[in-house]
Amino acid sequence: MKHAKILYGSLMLPLVLNGKVVQKPNIIFILCDDMGYSDLACYGQKYISTPNIDDLAAKGMMFTQAYAGSPVSAPSRASLMTGQHTGHAEIRGNKEYWRGKVTYGANIDFAVTGQHPLDPDHVVLPEIMKDNGYTTGQFGKWAGGYEGSVSTPDKRGVDEFYGYICQFQAHLYYPNFLNRYSTRLGDTCVVREVMHQNILYPMFGTDYFKREQYSADIIHEKAMEWIGQQDKTQPFYGLLTYTLPHAELVQPRDSILSDYEHKFASDKVFNGDKGSRYNAITHVHAQFASMITRLDSYVGQIVSKLKEKGLYDNTIIIFSSDNGPHEEGGADPAFFNRDGLLRGLKRQTYEGGIRVPFIVCWPGKIKPHTHNDTPIAFWDILPTFCDIIGIKDFHRRYASEKYQSNNFDGISFLPTLLGKDRKQKKHDFFYWEFDETNQVAVRKGDWKLISINGKCFLYNLKTDIHEDNDVSALYPSIVNNLKAIMHREHTENEFFKVTLP
Repeated sequence: MKHAKILYGSLMLPLVLNGKVVQKPNIIFILCDDMGYSDLACYGQKYISTPNIDDLAAKGMMFTQAYAGSPVSAPSRASLMTGQHTGHAEIRGNKEYWRGKVTYGANIDFAVTGQHPLDPDHVVLPEIMKDNGYTTGQFGKWAGGYEGSVSTPDKRGVDEFYGYICQFQAHLYYPNFLNRYSTRLGDTCVVREVMHQNILYPMFGTDYFKREQYSADIIHEKAMEWIGQQDKTQPFYGLLTYTLPHAELVQPRDSILSDYEHKFASDKVFNGDKGSRYNAITHVHAQFASMITRLDSYVGQIVSKLKEKGLYDNTIIIFSSDNGPHEEGGADPAFFNRDGLLRGLKRQTYEGGIRVPFIVCWPGKIKPHTHNDTPIAFWDILPTFCDIIGIKDFHRRYASEKYQSNNFDGISFLPTLLGKDRKQKKHDFFYWEFDETNQVAVRKGDWKLISINGKCFLYNLKTDIHEDNDVSALYPSIVNNLKAIMHREHTENEFFKVTLP
């Protein structure tokens, strides 16, 4: 790597706050998949029960203007990992790598799967955490490189990984295989664990539902096992990138699902989409609501385990989503009013595509029942974590010559977390670009400029949060100012092209 050399475990220096030596806090970041801004009861959802996540919010801070890194999975997660927005980051879209064929039983699958890799010349968050004395785990979706590439968990500072290297594979909740990397088990690279019961049945059709190895539950069990192995001798950082509630809409038949089937007696039917691997589903609304409540139960189990181990009081728990709501696999965001007051869905840079729930619970540090309207974004997470664990010079320590002045775009929001809003530095602007729908967006204050195929639309979020009224013709100077930011912040990337206005 061309950034400052990482010497894992070499910087286990004590954390000093207010002149006192304190134990470094543990961090659990729960990142779910395609949950809309209003999918949680604490954010206004009327149909879905989320008592455990609501309790986190009640005991901590809810952000009302938190932004994902992108309107889709891979670049959003890359923004979290690198501290860069999508004008500077290597990953700016869901570029897939599928190579060769392999069979599992009678099922044909890809021999190599995954997405465009994170740049090995740019440091990522687990490397920083590991470099500063943390043990690191990630469970769920990787989406930061294809199998065998330069950027897989074993190469990027992760001690324990279990889940999906490939986010397309994550469309199946009863997959043919999952991926594992475990230093504890002696793995030297990422390997596949075949789901031997699942491969007895096809990937599409009614017999698919005879599969029993449900990936979300399995991944959660692995995460819980890892948390159970932690103690007070070494701080830990866990990124739990759960696939719920992303398509496909399917899960085990248990009391969670049956309760919602009763609640939504008149329900929507989805006829399936074989090309996307989505099987036909009855009770679409019940399935979706159950997935969120199932995820909520996972959160409750995590909190209970931390308390059981005596670790809760020194653990920061963060909950968020990677982007806005989807319509894939038959999902029906309109029924649940999933965008709330916001316009737009996944793959769009309207607020509904990028504004996400964001909850932080830190016992004894964050004042309970706090709602905060400070705008933050995923590229702020890396500098915030550095600030939390006592790295004040991360720009110098972890900068890469390759990126020059574009190494990090984020600002630590630790002062906001600690209730010191007067000391909080503010962003001058926020920036997104997404090649698949050819969109670029800039927010500066209350003004939001969206470019779609090079055509600009200007909105005032203070008076028009739903982004209904394009006022670009009335404020040409503001349009020109925001266009200038787009041109300045965009760097060329051969894999992800957008049209600047």
